[in-house]
Amino acid sequence: MRPSIYLILLSFIIFISCSDSSTAGETQPAPPPEPDSYTIKNAFPGLTFNQPLDLQHAGDGSNRMFVVERNGVIKVFQNDASASEATTFLDISPRVDTRGEGGLLGLAFHPDYESNGFFYVNYTTGSPFRTVISRFRVSTDGNSADAGSETQILSFNQPFSNHNGGQIRFGPDGYFYIATGDGGSGGDPQENAQDRTNLLGSILRIDVDGSTNGNNYAIPPDNPFWGNDQNYREEIFAYGLRNPYRFSFDSETGMLWAGDVGQNEFEEIDIIEAGGNYGWDILEGNSCFEPTQNCDRTGLTDPVFVYDHSNGDRSITGGFVYRGLAAEALSGRYIYADFISGRIWALDASDTDNPKNILIEETGLNISGFGVDQENELYITAFDGAIYKLVAES
Repeated sequence: MRPSIYLILLSFIIFISCSDSSTAGETQPAPPPEPDSYTIKNAFPGLTFNQPLDLQHAGDGSNRMFVVERNGVIKVFQNDASASEATTFLDISPRVDTRGEGGLLGLAFHPDYESNGFFYVNYTTGSPFRTVISRFRVSTDGNSADAGSETQILSFNQPFSNHNGGQIRFGPDGYFYIATGDGGSGGDPQENAQDRTNLLGSILRIDVDGSTNGNNYAIPPDNPFWGNDQNYREEIFAYGLRNPYRFSFDSETGMLWAGDVGQNEFEEIDIIEAGGNYGWDILEGNSCFEPTQNCDRTGLTDPVFVYDHSNGDRSITGGFVYRGLAAEALSGRYIYADFISGRIWALDASDTDNPKNILIEETGLNISGFGVDQENELYITAFDGAIYKLVAES
């Protein structure tokens, strides 16, 4: 597979200013650990999964966790460290083609899931090999889904078996976002990422609560290419991406962050904005790719951060801007990893001209995804089958 500290500090400052530090018997609360004083631990040692790729909560206050397995199964369990059983929420494995980088790649719950029972998946299937975005409905028992309730929202062919994207999410605007990838092979031989007449190499944005032109979705009227007369796909929100396998929204600012998997030399982190062209395959990271020298950078959006392959880091797994409480000093930093090396970092991009990247852990794991629970605490999925949690070192 290619996969608020500010409010907390303000409260702390107010507490200090309103306290008499000289009062006998009173002690000030200890500051949070430094950003490099964190590690990961097995969050649910009684559970293991089969190539977990994604982790979500339903937003319904039930404190359940849903884990996406690549073979086409979604498991559900209570968010409790002592959990010893995960039951099957959905099994569509007969429909899922796992060739190459394919599989059941993404899960998203409708913002009104508690009332309508809708959730969405992103998977690859065969004959021909293609991406399918579908809606399902939960069963009446609430702990399993009706596998027969599938409604296909969107489907498009994949010319190769890699670079399928995978992430799906509802944005703070209520619209539905989809990562597609450039269609695969190496070097984008079909030039899909710069071709806005197809859906590949892009972040798409659609309205799954509407329908137009016989589709099970509508195009938001403020999409950047809505109503164009150049045959550009109106679903495109941003383009010029190679394989934005994992993206997420900052729960505080609403900014859209994506980790875009590189080709031969560089991995990149992007902040995705409407209409942005992120450069692939003109650029890989900040460097010319095609042509290798004197490429035209006009109109291209630079990455927020780039790292190279010199230390064995070869495939970025995008993560989240941390907004939980268990790792306070990391709040506001983008936590991400590399699938090949297993390293996890925290990126402070508040100064865009001088971003600071801190190594948190060298895990040696194939880290396939990140997720958060209903309290915004951060979890990590890995191909050893465990789910890990970011915690302060004891």
